[in-house]
Amino acid sequence: MKETMSGLVNFDSNPHSVELREVPVPEIGEEDVLVEVQAASICGSDLHQYQGKVSYKVNYPVILGHEFSGVIAKIGSRVHAFKKGDHVVSETAAVINLYSPFTREGHYHIDPNRLGFGYGVDGAMTKFVRVPERCLHRIPEGLSFEKAALTEPSCVAYDAICVNSRIRPGDSVAVIGPGPIGLFSMLLAKLSGANPLVAIGLPIDAKRLKIASQIGAMSLGAQGEDILGEVKKLGDGYGMDLVVDASGHSSTLKIALDIVRPGGQITKVGWGPQPCNFSLDPLVAKAVTLQGSFSHTWPMWEKVLAMLASNQLNADLILSRIAPLNEWQSCFEAMLASEIVKGVLKP
Repeated sequence: MKETMSGLVNFDSNPHSVELREVPVPEIGEEDVLVEVQAASICGSDLHQYQGKVSYKVNYPVILGHEFSGVIAKIGSRVHAFKKGDHVVSETAAVINLYSPFTREGHYHIDPNRLGFGYGVDGAMTKFVRVPERCLHRIPEGLSFEKAALTEPSCVAYDAICVNSRIRPGDSVAVIGPGPIGLFSMLLAKLSGANPLVAIGLPIDAKRLKIASQIGAMSLGAQGEDILGEVKKLGDGYGMDLVVDASGHSSTLKIALDIVRPGGQITKVGWGPQPCNFSLDPLVAKAVTLQGSFSHTWPMWEKVLAMLASNQLNADLILSRIAPLNEWQSCFEAMLASEIVKGVLKP
């Protein structure tokens, strides 16, 4: 009889089709490890699946969770760089084609056939998760499992800000959407020399915009400000050098087009399945660069882990609540209501 465990399963595309179920402990292959999960962070995409609002294919039923840390409980016969007992985090590209041109170029994260934890294959909101050895990174000494579980969203922000965007010290930067990715993007933009740094949200985001202020960002939106009017008061009045759209709604791209300066850049990292329903003519008229940003690669993980361990990237600002797995729903709802920024579950 197979050993079972409790797992948080998204079983259908309808809203709120998520529940705790008894699921089998996964078997591992020769090049896999079995990770005993110590912390699983809640991502905006987990919330979108909970709401039934996704724009990508989900392989139902699937265990949620792709931001996680843990201890290696078992190793496959061809695993050589890691051993039982190692403290690790995992990248999200659970299934990749090793021979695709994208993988050969080091861009496995954008391979169209890539499958990630939590939507393509079973994720980590459970006791044990099967992980290919190639996905693993060691947790630096002194970095807690809870903070280590924030490596993945930090890497998403690192890719958006430090790889896919152009920032020079003194460049003006606006970040739309003060969720976890948005706040990590602000931290990295500040480290990159952004000045001024602007955080844009909604009245419901008031608590998160206060955190943005602690990072050093000027906050707009919580008091119903005229965002375009306020941005025009900054610098020479022509708009922001870079706008990072980290919102979960397609309509915010129009705000980005309104406030970006001619010749500037918009980096879109936030997902949103809704149609835009507005003209892209300003993109042409301003000769703006529109850049998509998705996921991350191995070197980014190594850099971000070092930054988290040294507190150069301050996760304390973003880690809001640590709770047992059976309190998942209250954490999900608190994040959706913007009462907390980031919840971490402890299976």
